[in-house]
Amino acid sequence: MQGEPGAAFGFSVLGSIRINRAGAELTLGTRQQRLVLALLLARAGSPVSLAELVDLLWDEQAPASAVNVVHRHIGELRRLLEPGLPTRSTGRHILRELSGYRLRVDEQSLDLLRFRALSRSARRSLQDGDPESALRHGLDGLALWRGRCAAGLEPASRRHPVFLAVEAERAQTVREAADAAERCGRLGEVLAPLRQAAELHPLDESLQSRLLLALAADGRQAEAVEVYRMVRRRLADDLGVEPGEELREAYDRLLHQRTRPVPAGPSSALPRPAQLPPDLPAFHGRDELIAEARAALARPDGPAVLAIDGMPGVGKTALAVHLAHELAAGYPDGQLYVDLRGHGREVVMGADEALRGLLGSLGVPRDGIPAELHAQAGLYRSRLAGRRLLIVLDNCRDAEQVRHLLPGGSGCLVIVTSRSRLDALQTTAGAHRLPLGLPGDGEARAMLLDLLGGHGPADPSAVDAVVAACGRLPLALAIAAARAASRAQTSSAQLADAGSPTDLDGFDGDDPQTGLRAVFSWSYEALSAPAARLFRLLPLHPGPDISVAGAAALAGVPPRVGRALLGELSRAHLISEDAPGHFGVHGLLLAFAAELGEDGDSPAERAAARSRCLLFHRTGG
Repeated sequence: MQGEPGAAFGFSVLGSIRINRAGAELTLGTRQQRLVLALLLARAGSPVSLAELVDLLWDEQAPASAVNVVHRHIGELRRLLEPGLPTRSTGRHILRELSGYRLRVDEQSLDLLRFRALSRSARRSLQDGDPESALRHGLDGLALWRGRCAAGLEPASRRHPVFLAVEAERAQTVREAADAAERCGRLGEVLAPLRQAAELHPLDESLQSRLLLALAADGRQAEAVEVYRMVRRRLADDLGVEPGEELREAYDRLLHQRTRPVPAGPSSALPRPAQLPPDLPAFHGRDELIAEARAALARPDGPAVLAIDGMPGVGKTALAVHLAHELAAGYPDGQLYVDLRGHGREVVMGADEALRGLLGSLGVPRDGIPAELHAQAGLYRSRLAGRRLLIVLDNCRDAEQVRHLLPGGSGCLVIVTSRSRLDALQTTAGAHRLPLGLPGDGEARAMLLDLLGGHGPADPSAVDAVVAACGRLPLALAIAAARAASRAQTSSAQLADAGSPTDLDGFDGDDPQTGLRAVFSWSYEALSAPAARLFRLLPLHPGPDISVAGAAALAGVPPRVGRALLGELSRAHLISEDAPGHFGVHGLLLAFAAELGEDGDSPAERAAARSRCLLFHRTGG
């Protein structure tokens, strides 16, 4: 044979295992031989180890001859592809790779690779605001399927993780094609692939919800209601759960006859909000975090959510806004910004209030916004489908507060900031976490000099003194610079004095409500009572850090309770785990804790804590 594999062969794994050569279908051998070929095809040009092939062929204990049997099947497949190939010859199509084998294929020769290329094109088109192209590419890719991956090789086709992963790709492409079809007002065109995928994945609520909407848009409301009831019964019987948010939203739209899609129109006809606050002219540093965010977003499976967390005053909002300005060009449909008031003087913003504001910014009239939260979230996600917007959710209290504010599909980027670690967003939304620490010494000096402008001397020792007194905390540096700038002329000594207050009163700034004490208090007030008590006692502990056992002794609680309390303080970024099991406190936070303890705890309680701490260290704890 001449040429590459694609010039002579057509390989199929989508629906059954087949080889076509010059228009004729070749007959494969035994079931084991077909299983070997199926796994090579499903890996689509990636190596398959001998151990994987042995595990695939024998469910239980493999015989001693297992490896030889695999080699024999490989030899038979090679000769099937290249008749007349001498025994033990490698050939050009099934290549030896270290301890396994690899099938040499490309998009022209393997339907799985062609499907993936079309799915990628559909995804890019949807992200670029072209749902028509997205739908066309998605349907072309789905047309390559003729049943379950590796059909005819049950039960392996229903159990093996590689075949299941290929099926998951199909389900994702069906979801995205349905989103594109809804945007185009052509949901009926995806009804057939939706039915097939929903049948194969009966507990996939995301697929079932789209099937509901497609049936309703096609005028089959009664069938859609029956599908919902059937899925609900199945979830209750098999999993013991009620339908989730997405399926409930789809059913609510069905009942309220909100299933007809908004006709697609040019992107320019839709509102293009530009709500980002101004970027800080004196923004400095954070280059590594910015590079990390860009690298994460550049991956094919890059995150749709960036979560920035850190201690009070460390500059989370400044980084989020700066990063959003740098990335804005990649999101041509606009930028949304919401201060969720998770920590501050005002009442925390509820998801319903945030959604009403976001929907208004997306062009939904006030009387067109549903009253019920789940319906608001559904309408919000529908408005974002097929568009590329950048959304900054600033000052978030916890992951639950933003759960309803995340887009449902790809294309948009959300940047969330919080004083609390948003671990739940990593597991539920695939967020990429960007923990924000203190700037380095050089960054802090550059930040202070920029903030001072022409109001401060260039004496390095005075600048270093201020940076040290502020503990490199950006908010403290800003307050110190403002104090220095308020003076007509500032000498090196005056700068050091302005930036080195003896207590937190010197960091109140012009407005005590925006000073360090107030900013720290918003995190402190969110603590549980036991964690707040431990925080107040921390200044009584000697040394630069405290261990779990030391914290338990200080608070007079069992070690497991001490560990839990330190965990709560760490998640709130009021302490940091500088080494495994050892926690440190920023100097300004320690001063704040000392004030709280002196004002809020009795002398007797503080004396008892001090005694417990001394006893712990005296006994070698």
